[in-house]
Amino acid sequence: MKILTVDDSRMIRMIIINTLKSLGYEALEAANADIALEVLKEKGGEINLILLDWNMPGMNGYELLKVIKSSDKYKHIPIMMVTTEGERKNVIKAIQAGADNYLTKPFTPEDLSIKILECLGISGTTDGFDDDHMPSLDMDDLEL
Repeated sequence: MKILTVDDSRMIRMIIINTLKSLGYEALEAANADIALEVLKEKGGEINLILLDWNMPGMNGYELLKVIKSSDKYKHIPIMMVTTEGERKNVIKAIQAGADNYLTKPFTPEDLSIKILECLGISGTTDGFDDDHMPSLDMDDLEL
């Protein structure tokens, strides 16, 4: 399974990518909406989930969400907002625009893992993981 993470913060992308790898998923990344659209053009048929930041320069994540969900080609791809925008009105706005789930920063790898599994319809819990096998993150593991 391929999951695209779109975030202008390299640190956040690395945290997400390491969590995805620990779950056994292939991670694709984009630093902004324009790059994300390029990745979608090239690999849209292979992407199973998009993790999308709201606050990015240029086209923001909310605008990109609307573009993706208005496209017959890509609207089937689940999208989870992963953002600092935690205000209730913004969560509602994103869900109404087509976001399938929402996670506010800061988050733990465990929180991210649970939400990813929910989005993929695999599980709403970490029943398949014990404490020794839940993704953990050590800052030394980051590929920066």
